[in-house]
Amino acid sequence: MKPEERDDALNLRLRSLPPVGQVIENLPDLPHAVAVGIARAALDGARALIRAGDEVTLEEVLDLARKAAAEHPRNAMTPVINATGVMIHTNLGRVPLGRAQLDAVRAIAEGYSNLEYDLVTGRRGDRYARARQALVTLTGAESAVVVNNNAAGVLVTLAALCFSKEVIVSRGELIEIGGEFRLPDVMTSSGATLREIGTTNRTHLADYERAIAPESAAILKVHPSNYRVVGFTQVVGVRELARLAHGRGILLLYDLGSGLIDDEREWTGDEPSVARALEEGADLVMFSGDKLLGGPQCGIVAGRMDPIERIAAHPLMRALRPDKMTLAALDATLELHLAGRTDELPLWAMVARTSNELEERAAALAASVSERLEAAKIEARAVAAVAGGGSLPGTELSSWAVAVTHPEIGAAEIQRRLRTRGRPIVARIEDDVVLLDLRTLQPVEETEVAAALIDILS
Repeated sequence: MKPEERDDALNLRLRSLPPVGQVIENLPDLPHAVAVGIARAALDGARALIRAGDEVTLEEVLDLARKAAAEHPRNAMTPVINATGVMIHTNLGRVPLGRAQLDAVRAIAEGYSNLEYDLVTGRRGDRYARARQALVTLTGAESAVVVNNNAAGVLVTLAALCFSKEVIVSRGELIEIGGEFRLPDVMTSSGATLREIGTTNRTHLADYERAIAPESAAILKVHPSNYRVVGFTQVVGVRELARLAHGRGILLLYDLGSGLIDDEREWTGDEPSVARALEEGADLVMFSGDKLLGGPQCGIVAGRMDPIERIAAHPLMRALRPDKMTLAALDATLELHLAGRTDELPLWAMVARTSNELEERAAALAASVSERLEAAKIEARAVAAVAGGGSLPGTELSSWAVAVTHPEIGAAEIQRRLRTRGRPIVARIEDDVVLLDLRTLQPVEETEVAAALIDILS
């Protein structure tokens, strides 16, 4: 066949493809703009196949579009059921919010509010005033400011207080957080100069003493909230660092991360709290609002009045400030802490569940599924849940799970079927057994989980 004949044949096959409108007609229940994008992508894929020498039928084009349409909802944010046993699950949105928090968000979001309006004077107000007052009471800080996450808190603190100056950090505390973001990169972005001291496993007070120079602005202590170094180790405590820093005229900054407010909870073990860090002499403490605090995603910087005011006046605060819904949820979270009603926070409610309660729930759920299935093995099993989310590394809570196996369906396939349902259920696998942990599974979700297991295994 001559080249021009090949070109004519190719063009004829390309022109035989259906128009966009015909493909869209076969994609019901999708927003028009979405359907147009999917149809065009399917046609582009068909053209590529034709140019590669393949024959493509109308039904194959429509099948490409239908498959893309079926996957479209998976690209949108959707509620999932957390049966992993990881209570602060970063990939699943950290911690859920409770009724009081959601009510506060709804009340503020559905209309106007006094976000930055002083109702007494009728003038511009302070969006952080309500949270600041609660944080001062809860932690003993002189003042506080709120940003959109803890990394932002570290960034703006260093930019406002240490720009073009040195910040001294132990090599053993140069952590990497989720998404491959590393503390040294955050520090460099702030304009501060990193001064590394000590070794990975041991840093002494003398290392800090030798590093302090005229260009030093602060010592930064970083709590390893997502890992533990054990064995031949040495770290310097907050009280010693505060004494050294203040004696040499520089600041002690503490990136605490996990957001534990006080030390009154047995299950948190030796996790340092914000109140303790400030009492021991840290000038500022940076921590998350959506970890052990049990609130929305945000970052909080609490401590001495003067550095907080310098941070609040920094231009980055405009870029990093949280919106009205985040602040409404945070205010409600802090109010629950102040009122001693932390059991109304979903995270704290998960922690409070007893092993006996979880065992009873797991046994009942397993029995309700087993009686409907013949081949599958469904049973209650003692397991361990974890805090997760960069909090309490190495700490486990006793828990109970529904353990699922099937002679013909592998664990990975069972997990996939649960994960790809209308409302996804995210479970974990241990020793080729699917586990649905009752520590993170809400009681109101159990009926849906039972129905899902019966559906995918029957």
